[in-house]
Amino acid sequence: MSLKNMTLLQEATIALSGGTQLTFADNGVSIPNGLQLIATADSDYQTRRSVTVKYRPATLDPKTGFYGKDKKSITLARPVVLDDGRVVFNTVRIEREMHPSCTESDAMEMNKISSQFLLDEDLDNFWKFGSLA
Repeated sequence: MSLKNMTLLQEATIALSGGTQLTFADNGVSIPNGLQLIATADSDYQTRRSVTVKYRPATLDPKTGFYGKDKKSITLARPVVLDDGRVVFNTVRIEREMHPSCTESDAMEMNKISSQFLLDEDLDNFWKFGSLA
């Protein structure tokens, strides 16, 4: 299969297995409406992985009397030192906006389908080569 005819699972069971625990801790950096965490196992400051988490609540528009969507985002950064000494930040961003009238099960289903964008083999060539086929 490919991106243009991919299939994903609805109402899927998403589970993690294997691997080892990677612990994150608050590093004290001030993030508006959020926080930043660092991977405690990464001793080299230059290549220490970090996670930035932000939340913007849904707000009531006083003109219309209607609520807007909330916004939640998580960004993982993994710095890499290049051969010439420059540090670049490889980054993955996950962001979700939901209207407060949506159910918790609708929100979880969005998460489950979205997680498959990163893991499903139908998207492998997109992630490897940028293929849109």
